[in-house]
Amino acid sequence: MAASTPETLADIRRQQAQRLRQAEIRRLLARIVFIALLIGCTIMFMAPFVWLISASLKVRAEVFNNELIPDPIAWENYINVWQAAPVLAWLKNSVIVGFLAAATVTLSCAAIAFGFSYFRFPGRDTLFGLVLATMMLPGAVTMVPVFLVWNGLGLVNTQVPLWAGNLFGSAFYIFMIRQFYLSLPRELFEAARVDGASYLQIWRHIALPLTRTALIVVFIFEFKASWTDLIKPLIYLYNTALFTLPRGLKAILDQFGQGGEMQWEIVLAASVIVTIPMIVIFFLGQRYFMEGIATSGLKG
Repeated sequence: MAASTPETLADIRRQQAQRLRQAEIRRLLARIVFIALLIGCTIMFMAPFVWLISASLKVRAEVFNNELIPDPIAWENYINVWQAAPVLAWLKNSVIVGFLAAATVTLSCAAIAFGFSYFRFPGRDTLFGLVLATMMLPGAVTMVPVFLVWNGLGLVNTQVPLWAGNLFGSAFYIFMIRQFYLSLPRELFEAARVDGASYLQIWRHIALPLTRTALIVVFIFEFKASWTDLIKPLIYLYNTALFTLPRGLKAILDQFGQGGEMQWEIVLAASVIVTIPMIVIFFLGQRYFMEGIATSGLKG
């Protein structure tokens, strides 16, 4: 076999260097395209909220113009919201109802999911499948029967129906927390049983601390669902003092929006007040949120 000449080796090195440069260029172009898509999607999703904030700071005659920066800036719109409606009371109601709804569904689903993951009994998988099948049942199907139940209990026009139904759990959250339980070594639970721990102690002192991420994710999910829920308050609440923020926002829309006094700056300022707390909560819990979504599908 003939030895390679210096010119041949130099050509090979040049070709390798050229391929490396081309690969780096392709990676750079792919990264630029990816970043451009991210920026484009971010702008697309942020645009409605940016417009909402901008419009909420405009005077009534300029609410629907195309200017992004208000001139002049009408800070008094936010003052007028608090004066036009009992927003502070509605905010307190939303916090109370959201906390109760999130806490009850988190604890009940954690207990039910522990039963489905730890205990082994005939028909367990079939029963779990039936629980998951309830997710296919539209809420409109059970709306009237559930209302009749709460009406029979004399709890209509109270805030109890807004959160007490969560005591019975949610199929989606049960499935999610069960996935976390299944990722835990069963030997931990068996060792605790050998040491004399009861099932309740195992659940409280071992299962719950090790699945804190899942519980925080469920709590955030349900708090957000309760915070933005309009259907239940529309059905069960008649007293203005009991309104949550979405129901109050609907009342503000009826009074100051279409068919009312057409004070859209008041409606938009109230919409910002309703939206901002959820943004803050998401940013505070996004680490747990992303970790929970990534982990929930690791083990079936």
